[in-house]
Formats: sequence, structure tokens, C-alpha cells
Amino acid sequence: MKYKEFKDGIRLSRLGMGAMRLPVQNGNDACINYEKAKQLIDLCMEQGINYYDTAYIYHGGKSEEFLGRALADYPRDNFYVTDKYNFQAEPDFKKQFAEQLGRFGMERIDFYLLHGIQNHFAKEMVENGCIEYFDKMKKKGKIRYLGFSFHGTPELLRELLKRYPWDFVQIQLNYYDWYFQDAKALYEILEEAGIPVMVMEPVHGGLLANLTEGAAKELQAAAPERSLASWAMRWVMGLTNVQVVLSGMSDESQVLDNIRTFSEEEPLTAEGQERIEKAAQIQHSSVAVACTGCHYCTPNCPQGLDIPYLLKNYNEAKIGGVWRVLHLKELPKDAQPSACIGCKACAAHCPQGFKIPEYLKELSGMLA
Repeated sequence: MKYKEFKDGIRLSRLGMGAMRLPVQNGNDACINYEKAKQLIDLCMEQGINYYDTAYIYHGGKSEEFLGRALADYPRDNFYVTDKYNFQAEPDFKKQFAEQLGRFGMERIDFYLLHGIQNHFAKEMVENGCIEYFDKMKKKGKIRYLGFSFHGTPELLRELLKRYPWDFVQIQLNYYDWYFQDAKALYEILEEAGIPVMVMEPVHGGLLANLTEGAAKELQAAAPERSLASWAMRWVMGLTNVQVVLSGMSDESQVLDNIRTFSEEEPLTAEGQERIEKAAQIQHSSVAVACTGCHYCTPNCPQGLDIPYLLKNYNEAKIGGVWRVLHLKELPKDAQPSACIGCKACAAHCPQGFKIPEYLKELSGMLA
């Protein structure tokens, strides 16, 4: 296992275990299969993984308790636990933090985050006193390092960085989002600020481990022995400001495949980088609306909608989940996808012939 210096003499494994997709019983997400999940944790510890990430809401609130029990067999200084304050689940940060320490059965949480900040609730969350309180907990030794995980815009990220001297920030970072979402911009903002990046969704929730046939062939032609997931992991590892790459591993085969990837120093070649970009392009054209943002459609929209922006959010909702685009509800009513009247003037001027009104109607339905 490769390690990277963080600060204060701490060396973190490049691969981190995300405890949000653990084995469960009878398809019940809140009923973790303790025996099978414990075997995964033991395997991770055996292979040198020392960073374990969970959150208040994972597995219906049972993930923290499981992780505390599973790691109790090991010396406390042999691993680092990460947890998160979820504003939407329980706004009372003092109550939630105390509950989390109780679930863990530990006296401290090593890496603590404000969970999943999005534009539509960021202001209410960061102004409720939680940052000041968690800073006090940090000074008392209850929290070692304070950061946040983020699902917002680059503009919001810049504003948040002014609020506190954050120790780290966690973002969704993978080669698909680098080319088709804001991942590149978010990463570069953090790199410029000198803040270490913890990576979530390096394979985009499984998307990059299950590419369409055309995209998969592009990578397999170069290295048929490598898994598709390993290509995504190696790409993320190649970014110099990345500290830990999280993987929500749910079975032994995933752990062993990732261990192989993170136990070698084999940067992608120029050819490998080109293949990854081409695979991303092929994947994008297969699963999303490949809007180029030419804006030929907008001058002809009687409602004045920012159609390329709405299509970008449509893609994100289709690929990453509707929750990622809930900020659209904060737009004025006449700027939301529901404002589309289906006149098809946009479609008539689209160089690629997209059925734009159909996509906007679908997006509106997802937000309803």
C-alpha cells in the first residue's frame, strides 16, 4: 500500500475505505451483515488501509456503530476515522456530534467534515454556528482535522474557503466529471489554495467500472488485464494534490483489485491519458445529452431559458442522481425547466437535433 504524508507526521494510505456500501442482510440497507462487513475491514487493515470514512446517515445510521465495533480490535493509533455533520438529517450539530462519538465508542474523530454542502442550503448551514462549535471541539481534541465535503459550484467553493482555515476538502473527482462537470475547476481552486483533496466517487458511483462497450474497448485494448475501475483510480492518483482516494468497497474482490492498484507506482502514460479522455467522450455520448453549449437554441426560446445550463443539470441528474441538482428549485420559477412550454423552437435550431423539450419535461418531472 502506498502512503502519502498529510501533516503532523501523519501518513495516510492512498486508498481509503468508504463505509457506505457495506454488505447487508435481506436487501435492508440499515441491516449490515456484520460478519461479512467485518471481514472486509479486517482485510483492509491487513493490507495497510488506515483511513475509514463514514457519515451520520450511512446505512440508516448504523455505519458509524459498525465501524466503531469493527475497528475496536485494533490499536487506536493504527487507523484514522472520518465522520460528517449532516445538516439536513439533524440540524442540531451539538446533538449530532455527541451521538456520533457514542456510536463510534471513541473519544475523538480524526477527520470531521460538514457533509455534502450544496448551493441551496450552504448559507443556512455554515451560518448556524456549527463551524465555531467544531473548531472548539478541535481545540479540545475531540476532532483532529476539520474540513467539508462539497457538491456545489466553483463560486461557492471560493466563498467557503474564506470562512475557515480548513485542513482538507472532499470533492467528487473522476475523469468523467473532469471533462463534463466542474471537477477540474474545483480541484484547481483547492490546489491553488494549498488544501489537500480527499476524493469521493473516483469511479462515479460505478459508472466508470461499468462503461459502455465502446468506451470499455478503448481502455481494454491497451491493457486487457486491468479492470476498468483501476483505470479510473490510477487517473485520480496522478493528480498531485490528491491525498486519499475513497472507495465504497462492498466485497473482497473490489478490495483486492483496489489494493493491487494502490500498491504500485505506475502513472498513466500520455497514450493512457488520451485513451481515458476518448473513453470519457464515448461514454458521455452514450449516456447523456452531448450538448456543446453553442447556445444556438437560446435566442429562439420565448421563455428566455438558459437551455445549455439546464441540459448540463439534466445530465447530472441522469448520471449522478436528482439530489445533485436540487439547487434548480432555488431558481426563479420562470428560469426552471418547468417553464418550458414545449414550443420546440429550440429543437428547430439545435445543430445536433436534440429533443430539448422532452429533456426539460423529464427534468421538471424529476424535480417535482
